[in-house]
Amino acid sequence: MTQNEKDKKTILTEKEMPRQWYNINPDLPKPLDPPLHPQTCKPLTPEDLSILFPMSLIMQEVSMDRFIEIPEELINIYRMWRPTPLVRAERLEKYLDTPARIYFKNESVSPAGSHKPNTAIAQAYYNKKEGVKRLATETGAGQWGSALSLACNIFGLGCTVYMVRVSYDQKPYRKSMMRLWGAAVHASPSNLTDAGKNILAQDPNSPGSLGIAISEAVEDAVKSGGDAKYSLGSVLNHVILHQSIVGLETKKQFEKLDEYPDILIGCVGGGSNFGGFAFPFIPDKMSGKKIRIIAVEPIACPSLTKGPFAYDYGDTAKTGPIAKMYTLGHDFIPAGIHAGGLRYHGMAPQVSLLYDEKIIEAIALHQNPVFEAAVTFARTEGIIPAPETAHAIKVAIDEALKCKETGEEKVIAFNFSGHGHFDLGAYDNYLDGNLQDYEYPTEKIKESLEKLPKI
Repeated sequence: MTQNEKDKKTILTEKEMPRQWYNINPDLPKPLDPPLHPQTCKPLTPEDLSILFPMSLIMQEVSMDRFIEIPEELINIYRMWRPTPLVRAERLEKYLDTPARIYFKNESVSPAGSHKPNTAIAQAYYNKKEGVKRLATETGAGQWGSALSLACNIFGLGCTVYMVRVSYDQKPYRKSMMRLWGAAVHASPSNLTDAGKNILAQDPNSPGSLGIAISEAVEDAVKSGGDAKYSLGSVLNHVILHQSIVGLETKKQFEKLDEYPDILIGCVGGGSNFGGFAFPFIPDKMSGKKIRIIAVEPIACPSLTKGPFAYDYGDTAKTGPIAKMYTLGHDFIPAGIHAGGLRYHGMAPQVSLLYDEKIIEAIALHQNPVFEAAVTFARTEGIIPAPETAHAIKVAIDEALKCKETGEEKVIAFNFSGHGHFDLGAYDNYLDGNLQDYEYPTEKIKESLEKLPKI
């Protein structure tokens, strides 16, 4: 393949779109520790989870099948935006004057503007098949809430979204998208649930957190009388399973280019976009392929780089499952950084295990240098990244500059997990010099970690 051919976008045909999701469970270096019941602390059974999820998703959660068929009805909906392009960032390379070849998988082309519909569509489909009438969920920056609102609209389901208060205020047009697709959107903590009322009683001005919003959505589903189920946009095994279509496409696209990445990069909050992008490459690494896989998180919420690997509740009110993961403590409330999707206190158990086994790396960044990288990308490649995505861009730029120093022609790839068209207020703050960097509050994390369940 000539260099000119490698300079173009690489887009798969519809026939080349993956027809199966990849499940990393059988390829993990050791089995995951079982999730536990929040009241009994005993291993959860499928029946325990059935109050929250349809049985089809529960079976995917625990499956040890390496590949799981994607229903044809979902394939037909995925065709609205998939396959997504793998793009050579030539202008960024030229600006950096680097010998590295930088690629990004552009998931921002979905109707909701991010990778999130890959699992939202699947979750709505399986819930609809089992007779569910409405889905309740939480959202941080609004990307997940937007995606699930879209999916529920497609399948004729009701949708209730509890949006973290700080993002609800920072990103009003995400709320507009959700409402446009038929969802009811509430700032969290709210007065609609016991979990929300308890938080507001302690702090009427609480900025909220994903842990709190999860508690509200779980309570909503549990108290619905059976008409509603809960839906989660990250963390869980079945969510990352659905996102694996991203990494599977990326592998096929690199094969068409006769290339293979030396470095893979993704931002991490709960772990879904990172896992979906990187997990299909994990078996290659474990079989000896030289590839670095880097997860990037904010210093204000550094679960991988500063938290312990321990059992913790997935939500603040301790109503959801207890999982073994890297965590900052279930009632830790991070600062109101603009990367709202990266403010979860824990990390996906699969991602956590791979990090603990040193198969993947992790880096934590302040938001000002992240926004600096985002502006560089926008001014070279023309696309405005979401603040979450910009974390991956920053590390891609740093690695490309290292190649400039060493002269190495490495192939660097990152997941462009979403655009930032509804984050322009954050960009105004950065451009006006008003964006603050937040160090993780050591004492607050210490207090929160003292409340970990005694397993």
